[in-house]
Amino acid sequence: MKILLAEDDNDMRRFLVKALQNAGYDVASFDNGLSAYNRLREEPFELLLTDIVMPEMDGIELARRATELDPDIKVMFITGFAAVALNSDSETPRDAKVLSKPFHLKDLVNEVEKLLAA
Repeated sequence: MKILLAEDDNDMRRFLVKALQNAGYDVASFDNGLSAYNRLREEPFELLLTDIVMPEMDGIELARRATELDPDIKVMFITGFAAVALNSDSETPRDAKVLSKPFHLKDLVNEVEKLLAA
């Protein structure tokens, strides 16, 4: 299972990559939405795990474009601003999950497993 991670906080990104790799996932990580999107255009991923607030291209825009490229990709947002993410008129993919910071790594891994199994 391949996961594309977009998170602009370096420590958080390293932390997430390690947790997901330890759980057996193949993770490609980027510090901004634009480079993550460019990678998505090169190869398919099962899951897009993205922060919402990022420079260049935010997570919602990234998710919208990702689902245009691949309607089957699963999307999970990581955010400290849950209310922003769930604003019903923002163009978020309808089955996207939102994980609010702070969270435990085991919660992240459990949510990822559930989403990929669905």
